[in-house]
Amino acid sequence: MKDLPAFRPRPRDQVMALVHRVLMLDSHSDHSYLHQLVEHADGHYRVLFDPAYFVLQAGQTEASKSQWSGLKKKFKRHDPNVFVFKEHGTVTENGKPYSFMDFGFFAHAQ
Repeated sequence: MKDLPAFRPRPRDQVMALVHRVLMLDSHSDHSYLHQLVEHADGHYRVLFDPAYFVLQAGQTEASKSQWSGLKKKFKRHDPNVFVFKEHGTVTENGKPYSFMDFGFFAHAQ
C-alpha cells in the first residue's frame, strides 16, 4: 500500500457540517444520512451513514463502484483538500448496518 499523506485535523463542527452537506440527497431538504463521525489519532475520519443514501436498482443489494466513486467526487467538490480512502464498505453497529467511508484533510494544500 502506498504511503498515505499527512492529515490535518479540523474542528469537529466544521467536519460535521461538511459531512452533513455531502450526505444530503436533496439540497432543498435538511435530511442527512449521517449517523456518526469517528475521529482517529492520525487526523483522519470515518463517517458512518445510512446505506439508504445509495438508491439501489431492482436486484441490486449493495452500492455499485460507480455510486461510491460519485460520493468520493462529491466530497472533493465540497472541499478540494479532502483525501478519500479507497477502502469503504459496510459495518454493523448495535445490530444495524451502516456504510462507511474514511477521509482526511491534507496537511499541506494540494
